[in-house]
Amino acid sequence: MHSGPSNDVPFNHKKFVQQESGSSFDITSPSSKRWPRVGGHRPSTAPVDTSAFSKHTPTRRLSPKDFLTRGDGAKMFTRSKSPSKKKNPLPKVSKKTRSNPPNTEFRFYYERGDLPVQVFHDGRGKIQWKVEIDKLDFHHYLPIFFSGLRETEHPYSMLANIGCKELLLHGGQKILPVIPQLIIPITQALNTRDKSVIVKVLHILQILVQADIKEPTSNGLIGQALVPYYRQILPILNIFKMNNRNNGDRIQYGQRKRAVIGDLVNETLELFEKFGGEDAFINIKYLVPTYESVAI
Repeated sequence: MHSGPSNDVPFNHKKFVQQESGSSFDITSPSSKRWPRVGGHRPSTAPVDTSAFSKHTPTRRLSPKDFLTRGDGAKMFTRSKSPSKKKNPLPKVSKKTRSNPPNTEFRFYYERGDLPVQVFHDGRGKIQWKVEIDKLDFHHYLPIFFSGLRETEHPYSMLANIGCKELLLHGGQKILPVIPQLIIPITQALNTRDKSVIVKVLHILQILVQADIKEPTSNGLIGQALVPYYRQILPILNIFKMNNRNNGDRIQYGQRKRAVIGDLVNETLELFEKFGGEDAFINIKYLVPTYESVAI
């Protein structure tokens, strides 16, 4: 049994290959101490302004040349008209890509041969399941596949992404009890700040929120079950919510592939509000103040 990927998610498999030992028997260990923490970053090394912690701000004695005299204001006004090239002293550290070590559980179990999935070699990026999806233990396999969403290397990224979609589309009522186990993999993937990873996670979140709306005995309980975990998911979405480029009259081809992060964040938040129940909007508004309701 094989299935093809959705055409709306771009894949970039030409990224760097993770440096490992180079041995043909090399196996990635998920508990290895040589890998940095997922999403880890170093604090700023800029010098600390000690005057900010003192009661009195140090001042200097002004000389007569420091004061404006007659005619100086007009000179300053003419100077200010010329465009000044000022560099932004504060870089956008919040959007900077953070560490994403290759120690995911998905990579570990796939290299060990414990996952019921493999690449279907037909040149079109399909996957092949060794076991029917309905017979799989979702408590065991679904968190493992979600942990692979932060992979950027082929074939792990393709297998994890398509595998998550197939499991969510065929899971039905098996998905709801596994929601608490999916929060940590989702948070780790978002904390990498890698734009390609965030795009994949946003597509998966949109499928996850709507996974049980077609069930006869369910009224969209997955969306309501995600509300208590907004504090872990939405802060990163708030950072990238306005991440859209103003191209003017030009075409942004990422919209065709649905790869614009700002648009995907807005679509995901709208689905969260639509299927999250009565408390969804107020919780989204608390963590994403610029979000406007689509239901009002």
